[in-house]
Amino acid sequence: MSDEPRQALIAPVTFTALDEERKEAAREGMALCLSGGGYRAMLFHLGALWRLNECGYLPQLKRISSVSGGSIIAGVLGLRWPVLGFDARGVARHFDRQVVAPIRTLASVTIDQWAIGIGLVTPGVSIDDRVVASYRKYLFGSKTLQDLPSEGDGTPRFVFNATNVQSGALWRFSKPYMADWRVGRVTAPTTELAAVVAAASAFPPFLSPAHLSLEPGECVKNPGDTGAGDDLCTPPYTTEVVLTDGGVYDNLGLETAWKNYTAILVSDGGGKMAPDPHPPADWVRHSKRVLDLIDNQVRSLRKRQLIESYRLPAGHALHRSGTYWGIRSDVGDYDLPPIPDYPFTPGTFPHDATLRLANLPTRLKAVDAETQEQLINWGFAICDVAMRKHVDATLPMPRLPYATRGVGSRHA
Repeated sequence: MSDEPRQALIAPVTFTALDEERKEAAREGMALCLSGGGYRAMLFHLGALWRLNECGYLPQLKRISSVSGGSIIAGVLGLRWPVLGFDARGVARHFDRQVVAPIRTLASVTIDQWAIGIGLVTPGVSIDDRVVASYRKYLFGSKTLQDLPSEGDGTPRFVFNATNVQSGALWRFSKPYMADWRVGRVTAPTTELAAVVAAASAFPPFLSPAHLSLEPGECVKNPGDTGAGDDLCTPPYTTEVVLTDGGVYDNLGLETAWKNYTAILVSDGGGKMAPDPHPPADWVRHSKRVLDLIDNQVRSLRKRQLIESYRLPAGHALHRSGTYWGIRSDVGDYDLPPIPDYPFTPGTFPHDATLRLANLPTRLKAVDAETQEQLINWGFAICDVAMRKHVDATLPMPRLPYATRGVGSRHA
């Protein structure tokens, strides 16, 4: 196989006309991707972030790219970043109070069922409006993208990804700009964080679509456009934007990170479609089944391409260092060498127990306290295993956030 077809096969993304992405190679630096998966993923990512924080990795990140459920916790982390109280080791002293507490509060509240019910029976109120109201109430208030910290000096850029239903491309929200390579960009957007996260987590078909209204002239061509993009930089694309869950396009939140940085960490809390010998034929459930199938294929393809980029030799333009951990991962597959007193082994984290957590539905539905803590524990543990294997074998010995909970089953 020639080098050009091979690159086309393994590249998870293609480069667009956005000016920051016109480069021969990715920049040195580490990015973190947080997948979709509703509250299940949100809590799993919370555990992973907890471990990354203990090891001083959060200030080393240049970018945090998120979709769907991952965007909920990314929004909280970004908004609370200035008050996390990082010490000289890069450890946030107030992570528990500023990140864990609000996320667990939200995880105790059902949003989706209530939003769907109110949105269907209340004239003039959409389901998206109700989801935005919930995020505003429990997490973000009236804060906007401009309330996120500016990147640099140990602070990453936070990028929230939604899918533009009109253009079929990724719509990226961040503090410097929000953009779609075919539509254009809005500089220094003042969109509410609650609306941003609602758009990124607008699971189809029930919580989708989300609508974003822009003033005429607010969305303009991307700087330095050469004609390769911005073909849709006209109304209504630039004034009434229709968005859905970022996972429809990229369930790992990989694209904006992979194109820009040489080290990629991926936390995957996404689900997996189970076989069904008798799939439903009614249009509602059948449509949901087909959407799940598409989602499953998108996630699988992105994951395969990511792992292939890890395996390429150092120095290859498409090589990336870093590691992947997933809610469906098996501790034993990482094949860690024996470590005295290391607590995260196949014996203490049996795959059947962690799969029970992985099989929780993708919902914004209240999760009981025990399951919350088990999901957090599992994200914490598998993050440590993956980081220890592929990034830093000298990590300090871990201790579970909720030691008496374990992950259920044989670990108690």
